[in-house]
Amino acid sequence: MYVLGIDIGSASSKVAILDESKTMVACAAVTGGAGTTGPVRVLEEVFSKSGLDWEDINRTIATGYGRIGFQKADKQISEITCHAKGVHHLLPSVQTIVDIGGQDVKAMSIANDGTVSRFAMNDKCAAGTGRFLEVMARVLETDVSKLGELAGQADSIVDVSNTCTVFAESEVISRLASGVKVCNIAAGIHKSVARRVAGLAVRVGIKPDVVLTGGVAQNRGIVNALSDELKQPIMVSPNCQITGALGAALIAYKEMVDIGKSCSGLDEI
Repeated sequence: MYVLGIDIGSASSKVAILDESKTMVACAAVTGGAGTTGPVRVLEEVFSKSGLDWEDINRTIATGYGRIGFQKADKQISEITCHAKGVHHLLPSVQTIVDIGGQDVKAMSIANDGTVSRFAMNDKCAAGTGRFLEVMARVLETDVSKLGELAGQADSIVDVSNTCTVFAESEVISRLASGVKVCNIAAGIHKSVARRVAGLAVRVGIKPDVVLTGGVAQNRGIVNALSDELKQPIMVSPNCQITGALGAALIAYKEMVDIGKSCSGLDEI
């Protein structure tokens, strides 16, 4: 038995495949989310890694921003639920999840069984998201993957006070024109994102352990800045990009087990 979870975000697509022992057979993440070739490419990659094909998959669950448009899924489930399931499977001690996506930020408080007890979400503004960091990296003429390393070289933190991405971009350009060190501006950008994200997380209540998921979790500068803002150590989820896809696959696995039990009961009758 194989089950598949696919998380189609706004900026990237992720897939996880589990076998009958709930072991991850393969996972993959590619740039390109809803409305792009991302879902097709990530499936090609994960099938290539696993040696499997659609005919081998017994159940598929889609989550994320683009889940409704994915026609091969047996069911669509909210990314809030899937992230909680995925994180709880990997890190059972976690009670607070912060997920920074390409165009939104989510904060979740989860119970001991991995269910969501409270959540808050910002999907109306790019401030605090991966998109904000991409825009800032472009202004600083560096790759977004290098932004955290750049911030780590700072000897002071320059305040970036504007939360609006457009105004923050103008503010950063002004700082550059004034001769402020690029690394100090980068540190200020990370603090600005962390401040915005922390405000959302506080709304659900901060209970340790706290974990950061999403592609942005690979940025050490964000992890450190958020830890400073929340005054809490921040864990980074293993395979931090695919926790939503993993959660979807885990739910698909449970549903297949339940279907099997139901069928066994019918056979006995």
